Amino acid sequence: MIYLDYQATTPLAPEARAAMRPFLEESFGNPHSPHRLGREAAAAVEVARARVAAPFAGEPGRLLFTSGATEAANWALKGAALTAPEGRRGIVTIATEHACVLDTVGWLGTQGFDVTVLPVGADGVVDLDRAAAAIDGRTLLVAAMLVNNEIGVIQPIETLSRLAHAAGALFFCDAVQGYGRVPLPLAACDMIAISAHKIYGPKGIGALWLRDGIALPPLLHGGGQEGGIRSGTLSPALCAGFGAAAALAAERMEADTVHVEALWGGARAMLKDWTLNGSAEARWHGNLNLRHDGVDAARLISEVRQVAFSAGSACASGSGRPSHVLRAIGLSDAQARASIRLGFGRYTTLKEIEEAMTMIRDAAGRQRIWAA
Repeated sequence: MIYLDYQATTPLAPEARAAMRPFLEESFGNPHSPHRLGREAAAAVEVARARVAAPFAGEPGRLLFTSGATEAANWALKGAALTAPEGRRGIVTIATEHACVLDTVGWLGTQGFDVTVLPVGADGVVDLDRAAAAIDGRTLLVAAMLVNNEIGVIQPIETLSRLAHAAGALFFCDAVQGYGRVPLPLAACDMIAISAHKIYGPKGIGALWLRDGIALPPLLHGGGQEGGIRSGTLSPALCAGFGAAAALAAERMEADTVHVEALWGGARAMLKDWTLNGSAEARWHGNLNLRHDGVDAARLISEVRQVAFSAGSACASGSGRPSHVLRAIGLSDAQARASIRLGFGRYTTLKEIEEAMTMIRDAAGRQRIWAA
């Protein structure tokens, strides 16, 4: 099978698998235990932490491991809300955010916070005039995604952060799809969520970076094993895999980018009569979200069984609802259901792109003929 769903998850890098193996076999100690096996596991966790945190060097802060980016986002948003100063009840975010942000701020809206969800244009980029009007002295937090998981659009994080900080608000960034792929806007952020399985690491582990001075209460209570504020036994294997994947991503960022650009060019050329969803310029080119009138994306996915691709976020698959991201950029339900998301990366070959685009193009052509 040709795998083109890199936004949902990436293949596990061999280097990450090799780093994990000892901690799944002989070095199985609990990293919070005082004996030799525990100390060895704890040392491996700290080596992994340093590797994952390396891109944050130069900015004062600390990195805390979590079960994934969903936990990291919940911790950041709910933690900030729990420690909100008097008079700071506003939360501002964007209509195209991931569900872990939108659903969390939606819940906070039921807890007495005033939530503003900013619109985006047809290109998927936030309306900065609306952002400037919404962010004021009552704003507690502004939350924005660096690279969108459905359409690959890159938001103007630095500009949004300046608006937030000028108003005395915190700035949270979901950098899951950007970490290891594009430069992180570190100076702009107070809190950043990342995930291992989007950078060729294992599923089940992510991290939250906190700038010095940001103190969050626990989201999970118990032993406080992680930084004294996050409870639960850490998995040395998952940490080691994350660390290896992060180091490899940093080492290969330039080469991976060049490779992805070639894949993008090949795929775009073969589907040149399809319409691109979102900006072509402000975008990570490992994500190609396209639509074609007369195409049923769900049926296309079912018909082209030799290729793994999607119609949007894996988190919302099976809901039957059109993508909230595609609706936010102004697409009708019919246009949203005629859209497909193709994700590719380090282990995708140009030959696979050619074969997959041929199958998708031919199957879509048959659909349009039958519908005529």
